[in-house]
Amino acid sequence: MDTKNLKTWAKKLKEFPLERNIHIMEVCGTHTMEFFKTGVKSLFPEKLHLIDGPGCPVCVTPNEYLDRAIEIGKTYDVIIATFGDMIKVPSSYSSLKEEKANGMNVKIVYSPIDALNIAKENPKKEVIFLGVGFETTVPSEARTLLQAKKENIKNFSLLSGAKLTIPAIWALLDAKEVNIDGFIYPGHVSAITGTKPYYKIAKKYNKGGVVTGFENYDLIIGTLMLLKIIESEKPKVVNEYKRVVKEKGNETAQKIMYEVFEKKSSLWRGLGKIPKSGLFIKEKYKEFDTYYKFPVTPPSSREHPECRCGDVLRGIISPIACPLFGKVCTPRKPIGPCMVSSEGACAAYYKYGR
Repeated sequence: MDTKNLKTWAKKLKEFPLERNIHIMEVCGTHTMEFFKTGVKSLFPEKLHLIDGPGCPVCVTPNEYLDRAIEIGKTYDVIIATFGDMIKVPSSYSSLKEEKANGMNVKIVYSPIDALNIAKENPKKEVIFLGVGFETTVPSEARTLLQAKKENIKNFSLLSGAKLTIPAIWALLDAKEVNIDGFIYPGHVSAITGTKPYYKIAKKYNKGGVVTGFENYDLIIGTLMLLKIIESEKPKVVNEYKRVVKEKGNETAQKIMYEVFEKKSSLWRGLGKIPKSGLFIKEKYKEFDTYYKFPVTPPSSREHPECRCGDVLRGIISPIACPLFGKVCTPRKPIGPCMVSSEGACAAYYKYGR
């Protein structure tokens, strides 16, 4: 899109006539960041409000998951491999960063394949990959596990913390805690799932939505599309991100994902236990399941009493309403994961939205 057209669409968004307050939720944590970073949020008409959703995988991972990983690291002689975002996330009592400083063998990797390679290079050492993520990253985790089985690499395992997006949206709508008029649906997740799973939300909950990309013009046009859907009072799902997202998604990735994983109830920060929202390794691959290979009993999990990260993830408050935001809790010294992750709402507000 050329600059002239972009300016035209930006003007249409800024001047879009709204007769009442409209609340839209962006489900994806990357969208949260990009709405601020690109300046698109500043184009919103006065009565349009953006609600931050539970689309940050690091943020929705409960403390008990990290408590378990740390307890395994203390109990067994292992290498813990993780994405960088998880390093600084506070657990109930510590963090991987603190434990690494105290001698725990923690390595930052950029993909599960990196973790598998570490296992190959250290055949006498057990390597555990912390599999935190949504549908976007799960297929690569499944593919890595299948590769480990094919190559008979027995010192590799996965601590699955994978979660599914759609059940969380259902849980939010069933709770009826927040007034949501429509959704900006995630681009990356939808590339795997397709747009079809969102049809039920439009039909059952009477909420329209638009799948968008991450460029400024994606966000502007996607928001305009959503406003027109809301205005029409005929909820439907529209795909603005057609260059990447298809109706049925990536069926090959889905097949690999469900070859290795099965759906079970899973605990989400702020949202509680949601049925069929987590992905856990199937019995036939249990030799690569960290839960099976390294049983531990972590200390009872706890949350910081003043951290409102869970409320932010449910859209009940904005990050700036948390009493710790920007004072006690900063990216340099985060109290909750919403301030740590590159997809966290608190991090986005701190960096761009203050």
